[in-house]
Amino acid sequence: MPKIPGIGMEQAIRVFEKLGYRIIRQGKHVVMSDGVTRLTIPRHNPINALTMGAIARDANLSPQEFRKNL
Repeated sequence: MPKIPGIGMEQAIRVFEKLGYRIIRQGKHVVMSDGVTRLTIPRHNPINALTMGAIARDANLSPQEFRKNL
């Protein structure tokens, strides 16, 4: 599983908003969707590297593509 270390929740949300995702709801987690894919982002700073890698993979992004959009 790819790792993306040192990413905070706000940074992750900004990246996914650039890619067309919008916040659906917020609570203990932030749920975002682009109309097809739903992503759940935990409110941790920083987000665990393995968790962030899995979220990027769910959005069909490689770790390099994710970092490029930071």
